[in-house]
Amino acid sequence: MNTNDLYIEKELSWLSFNERVLQEAADKSVPLIERVRFLGIFSSNTDEFYKVRFADVKRQILINEEQGGGDQAKQLLSKIQSRVLKLNQDFDTLYNEILLEMARRHIFLVNELQLEDSQKAWLKHYFQQTILPHVTPILLTDDVDILQVLKDEYSYLAVAINRGDETHYALIEIPTDQLPRFVQLPKTKGKRHKTLILLDNIIRLCIDDLFNGFFEYDALAVYAMKMTRDAEYDLSQEVEHSLLEQMSEGLNQRLTAMPVRFVYQRDMPGEMINVLCDKLKVSSYDSVIPGGRYHNFKDFIGFPNVGRSYLENKELTPIESYHFKSARNAFDAIKAQDILLYYPYHTFNHMTELVRQASYDPKVRSIKINIYRVAKNSRIIDSMIDAANNGKNVTVVVELQARFDEEANIEWARRLTEAGVNVIFGVPGLKIHSKLCLITRKEGNELVRYAHLGTGNFNEKTARIYTDFSLLTCDKSITDEVKQVFGYIANPYRPVNFEQLIVSPRNSRSRLYELIDREIAHAKQNLPSGITLKVNNLVDRGLINMLYQASNNGVKIKLIIRGMCSLVPGIKGISDNITAISIIDRFLEHPRVAVFENNGDPDVYISSADWMSRNIDNRIEVGCPIKSPTLKQRIIDILNIQLCDTVKARVIDEGMHNHYVPRGNRRKIRSQTAIYDYLKHSEKRLKKHAERAERHDDRN
Repeated sequence: MNTNDLYIEKELSWLSFNERVLQEAADKSVPLIERVRFLGIFSSNTDEFYKVRFADVKRQILINEEQGGGDQAKQLLSKIQSRVLKLNQDFDTLYNEILLEMARRHIFLVNELQLEDSQKAWLKHYFQQTILPHVTPILLTDDVDILQVLKDEYSYLAVAINRGDETHYALIEIPTDQLPRFVQLPKTKGKRHKTLILLDNIIRLCIDDLFNGFFEYDALAVYAMKMTRDAEYDLSQEVEHSLLEQMSEGLNQRLTAMPVRFVYQRDMPGEMINVLCDKLKVSSYDSVIPGGRYHNFKDFIGFPNVGRSYLENKELTPIESYHFKSARNAFDAIKAQDILLYYPYHTFNHMTELVRQASYDPKVRSIKINIYRVAKNSRIIDSMIDAANNGKNVTVVVELQARFDEEANIEWARRLTEAGVNVIFGVPGLKIHSKLCLITRKEGNELVRYAHLGTGNFNEKTARIYTDFSLLTCDKSITDEVKQVFGYIANPYRPVNFEQLIVSPRNSRSRLYELIDREIAHAKQNLPSGITLKVNNLVDRGLINMLYQASNNGVKIKLIIRGMCSLVPGIKGISDNITAISIIDRFLEHPRVAVFENNGDPDVYISSADWMSRNIDNRIEVGCPIKSPTLKQRIIDILNIQLCDTVKARVIDEGMHNHYVPRGNRRKIRSQTAIYDYLKHSEKRLKKHAERAERHDDRN
């Protein structure tokens, strides 16, 4: 077998994942407004794909051309283009179907040609009062370098200003950073339907109001367009530049980075397309895509529900942990036992409450935390500042290289520094992606440490839509090593040894290889063996090869992969014992979990690291063993529920067909709903057990 047949290109696998997102928009069992929002998620994902993965393939081609290399990257680019065009066609068809479905529910998304006179009058006034102050045309003259001006987070209207035989061009930014993309029109008397219009179309309607009086013209023609830039950038290596300064420079470089995608309205005249491509310096390797009337569909993630409540998902009330709820404070709760939270099923308030209490607890001496992505109005950050104001020793590790969050993190770093917090940035080229918090408390004559180790960010917003595990523990063997991780972050060149934690780049690869080798050894001895792995992405070839080797030696391997999966299940003699599914549903599956059967005594790890080379070798990531038998079983139960999903699980196969897992005679199991019920029942059981124990104590 050709070696390349053993792996699926990660870029194509990523597009296959985005197709699963589009399947959710097509699924008629999904509430209608949620289907619209999945269109927005698909569009946002596509933007990121071009900024990062497509851009990387383009760079490979340019490097190969300079070095006289092969054309493998060009072939991959061609495959990507074909897959993207097919997905875009599916998207357009689906969008039109959903518009019709919304109309049946008396919700209309209209354009400027479908308005009644009274609606036009209302919108003209709205434009003058609300929109006009935020709109300034950019004239395409020889003096204007639009590469310096255009933003890749925005859609634009390209305007042809026609007078006689002459045509001039201008661009108008759709000001979605200042105004809502969707505007609801006043109700029409005697009609019960709700009418929405896009901000783009209001500007189209009032285009004459913008240009009249400043330009002489016979006609104006308006077309939509959007550009996406390469998101990568080079950091200055000059030693006198701080990392903060380097990152600020890097962001400025991104603003003027070369485009990798140009999307234009399908009926845009060829002359206008040529002018724009020339101005944007679009190359033959960039993706030039004809599209519909609207771009930046990512705004549809926030599509408003102006109809009945059943048109969107019913909110699940976050579950409160009985251990936290019944304790005097968060520290008493954690001291009594390890606590495992699973967001968004559990409330994230337990985490924010822990750091809030730590910020003023007189026993707390120090707090250390690392942040990668935090919410816009972060209560976690506020508590760090409150703790510093209360005289506590506070250290916040801020990852300035968190892609697309760099600007926000630079601002957080400045604010924390001004508040007297000790801010650490780490080192360039080694991202800090671990999810750690360490609180040190003076209890009697000893220092006791409380640690958080998780799979997701300290982010109140994403904790409502991402599934993630958080372990809270004061187990000394774990907290001592968490302290060592913070020391390693401050000085990554100092020797350090970890026995409990799996820490990238120190020991992740060797430890994971050892754990897989142990399962192979057990399988060879006909002892219980097996691996269950849940990650966002599985693309590291070294780890894939180890899984192939394990499969070939009889180890049963079950994979739950949300995104990219370069491993090919079911290859005869190589991966016969490997099955893989992907689950896309209302919550974004985000945990990284590994279970190793270990001869009937399973080892369970949660981690911040995906199984990608960058996470194993080039980032600081932390995996943690779950020691409590009860919590181990809880994680295993949750994984088993997902493995039994017969509603939202898709089969990952060589052809990337994204077929749903066949249900057969089995009952319907929608794992995210089933997990919520399972956790709710678990918390109720804990409460009943405690109440029984209390009654027993009272009797005695």
